[in-house]
Amino acid sequence: MTDIPSTPADGNIRTVIATALADTTTPALTELDAITTKDISCYLTPGGFALTGDQATIADERECSTEVFGQPGRKTRGLAITGIDNTNSANATTDNKLVDVLTEGTQLYAVRRRGKAFDAAWAADDTVTVVPFKAGEKQEVAADANSVLRSMWPSFITGSVQTDVAVAAAV
Repeated sequence: MTDIPSTPADGNIRTVIATALADTTTPALTELDAITTKDISCYLTPGGFALTGDQATIADERECSTEVFGQPGRKTRGLAITGIDNTNSANATTDNKLVDVLTEGTQLYAVRRRGKAFDAAWAADDTVTVVPFKAGEKQEVAADANSVLRSMWPSFITGSVQTDVAVAAAV
């Protein structure tokens, strides 16, 4: 087998939080570049955007068989966001976008692009994942030696998660 190249994750993920999207299946460049959209890429710690999924099995039993077959069932998604929390520090008023945008109960949209430098401008046809969610209550992450102050927000998925959708040039 030939060696297959890989794309490093470090520095190649961009995550923004939008307050509104006209269509979650095709977010527009203007929406992703809007003043109200906050880039949280550099606030997230490794593993700090934990989008999970689970799918139940529908049992498909038959009188004529001793086997139980299955069909795809309901999907359950989850999201936990963990990142830098500069509350009460000298950076609280200038560098605390993650805390500022993740207000408990607020309807938000996370848009995440992987595989391009985090600071590369959005482009039409970028492939992204769109997650509609409401932020939960901010929870402090226990401080470790030689670490930074972090918080975690459990989040509640409020609509269909769109994976591998293209960014549109205009709304």
